[in-house]
Order: sequence, then structure tokens, then C-alpha cells
Amino acid sequence: MPTVSDRTPLLENGNGAQRPKPFYKRVIDSLSAEGEPSWLHSYKFFLFGSYLNILLVFVPLSFVSHFLDWDAALRFSFSFIAIMPLAALLGTATDQLSLKLGQTLSGLLNASFGNAVEIIVGIAALLQGELRIVQTSLLGSILSNLLLVLGCSFLAGGTKYSESNFQVTAAQASSSLMTLTCITLVIPAAYHSAKSHSGGLEGGANGTSIAPLINALDPRGELGLDNLDAGSLHGLKIISRGTAILLLIVYIAYLFFQLKTHSYLYTPTVQADDDEEPEMNIWAAGSALLIVTVVTSFCADYLVASIEETANRYSIPKPFIGLILLPIVANAAEHVTSVWMALKNKMELTIGICVGSSIQIAAFVVPLLVIVGWITHHDLTLFFADFETIVLFVSVLLVNFLIQDGKSNYMEGLMLLTLYLVIALACKLLSLSVPYSFCPLLTTPLR
Repeated sequence: MPTVSDRTPLLENGNGAQRPKPFYKRVIDSLSAEGEPSWLHSYKFFLFGSYLNILLVFVPLSFVSHFLDWDAALRFSFSFIAIMPLAALLGTATDQLSLKLGQTLSGLLNASFGNAVEIIVGIAALLQGELRIVQTSLLGSILSNLLLVLGCSFLAGGTKYSESNFQVTAAQASSSLMTLTCITLVIPAAYHSAKSHSGGLEGGANGTSIAPLINALDPRGELGLDNLDAGSLHGLKIISRGTAILLLIVYIAYLFFQLKTHSYLYTPTVQADDDEEPEMNIWAAGSALLIVTVVTSFCADYLVASIEETANRYSIPKPFIGLILLPIVANAAEHVTSVWMALKNKMELTIGICVGSSIQIAAFVVPLLVIVGWITHHDLTLFFADFETIVLFVSVLLVNFLIQDGKSNYMEGLMLLTLYLVIALACKLLSLSVPYSFCPLLTTPLR
């Protein structure tokens, strides 16, 4: 270390000292840590690491079709397909960030961006007044994860292994929280059923018509709120908002339980032999996550804007769009990952993807959208149609029964898939037999 004297220059370039690096080189050095992948390698992996990224060509098509006001079917199709690779890229960026962060920050990151597409599509639909699309898309994501994806994973794993094991205590804790969130959806339905015969549109004893309030909240008559009086409608909002706040608190406590106090419960019973090396540096992954989130928000907005016209012009049921198509496009990457992990006998990861994602939606995304609707004066409630509430309840009940022993096989997967198909069949028959009904899987409200 050089001796400092009264002749030592104050500035680094004085008295023949070595000239500093140019500004742009110092910026590059500050952004690239020693031993980490370069920016070029990071974005090469990010953009060319999956064959699914070929579908990124539909992103500019989504923008062009929206601004040039092409046919509704083209706008819907281009935006629909564009979201699929974007959802996969969100998962890739999140995974790469998780490899460099600690356990707690990694868990919070996955909790925040694990269902980013559902949040983006939900907020876009909410701000455009498509409350029915918000409800059906979120319910469809839960049912898809619990029955279709978990069933396919158990079935795929069972064809390769006679029996797969996973941490039963952690699985039961997760399923118990899922049961709680399901019960919180039953209570608004029970409240609606108890109050639905007390006043109707005339507002009860005070004789004040609340038809304008109902029309503002539910202009298409799709939410089943037209048989409530003013007090009951206000009570339903209070219950939904209070429940949403409580669920968010419980979800935060669940993250603390999972990541901090009882993290040992979520340690895989079979440790993986290979440690994954990061393919992206942390700055590249963070910037990619931000860029893809912004692009996804635009594509989701264009997708929701085209739903109404597409559904009317081509007779596509809106609940089918909400409960089948949107969950598939939003969770396509997670679905493939879950089945792939089951084939590798990594059932903890499969349970975490399916049940964990359902918990995120039911205990975080749904309450979050209720709060956002409250702030933006789009009164989203936790009241779902009776049939939908029962379907969700029996689905959670079956999942609880199947995972309580900490083991899985192909027969359990077959049971989950069977329930999913039975629900679809019941929806179809319900729409044909009831003059006005809400089908949560395949049909549209019929008058």
C-alpha cells in the first residue's frame, strides 16, 4: 500500500497516477459480478432457452392487431397465444433470481410472481368491469391446479413409480390453509342465500329502489346480485372486504411459517443430486422480469378488451374462456413443470406447484383483487354461485383426503381427473336444465 504524504495527490489522476476507466466501462463492471454469466449469455439463455419462445412472434402481432382494430377473434387469439411464452419467461426469470437470493427472499419472490399472469389478467379485467371474467378465471386456476394438474402429475408419476412419497406435515398444513380459504368463499354464499329473499330490488321496508346500484355493480346480470336489498348488498361488500384483509394477513403468516419458523417441514425427503447453476446474472434476470411483466400487462389488457366481442360474435361462453382457456394459458409452464417433476419422483415440488399455486390464488390473488376493486370502485365480492362454491369445496375435500398419508400413486391421479370430468359434465347438464345458471367450467349464463 503506497505511503500517504503531503505530496500525495488528492485526485486519482493527478501526478501521473493511473487514469481511471471510462464511465461506461465502470458501469459495466458494477453490473457484472465476478464469476457470473455475462449479459449476452444471460439474455441468450432467456430468449433462446426454450422452444416455447418461438411463440414470442405473436407479441408484436397482438400489439398490431389491437392498434389496427383487426377482427376480435384475431385480437383474442394473438394475445392469448402471446401470453403463453410470456408466462414461461416470467417463471424463468423468477427461477434464475431465486438461485442467487436467500431462501426468504426467494420464497417472497416466488410468492409475488408465481401467479403474475393471473394478477395481471385479473386487474385488467377488473378495471374494464369484467367481474365475471375475474371470478371465473381465478376459480378456474384453482380447480385446474388442484384437479387437472395434480391429477396428471400423480398419474404420470404412478406410471413410472409404484408409489411416491412427500412430506406429509407440510402437505397437510398447505391443504388446511386451502380448506380455510374455501370456507371463506362458502360464508358469502351462505349470507347471500339467507338474504336473497328479504327484499329484492325494492330495497325492503324503506321502499328505496336499489336497481341503479345493482345495474352499476352488475350491468349484465351475471353475478346473481339482483335479488338483494340495499342493506344485504352493503353487508356482502363488508364481508368480502373484511375477509380479504384477514386472508392477506393469514397468507403473510403462512409465508413466515413456510420460510422461517417451520422451513424444515418443506425440506424434500429425497435431496436432489444436481445443484442447478445460474444461467443469468442477477441484474439481467431482474431487468428481464421487469420487461416481461410490462409486456404481459399490455397483452393481458388487449386480451380482456377482446373477450366481450369475441364471446358475442362467435358464441363462445365467457365462463369457458374464464375457467378453461385463461387458466391454461396462464399456467402452461407450471403444468408442464409439475408433471415433469412427478416423473422425476420429486413430489414435494409437484405438491408445492399445484397446492402452493392454488393457495397463492385463493389466499393472495383473490383478496388482492377485492382490495384493488374496493380502491378503484369496482366492487368485486367473494360471492360465487352456489354450484361453483360446492364444486370448489368438494375439490379441496378430495385433495385433502388423498394427500393426508404422504403418498401418491396413479389411482389417486385418476380420481382427481375423474372429479374434474364429472364437474365438466355436471356444468353442461346444469346449463341445459336451469333457465339461468352459472356454469363454472363449460357454459355461459342462460336466460
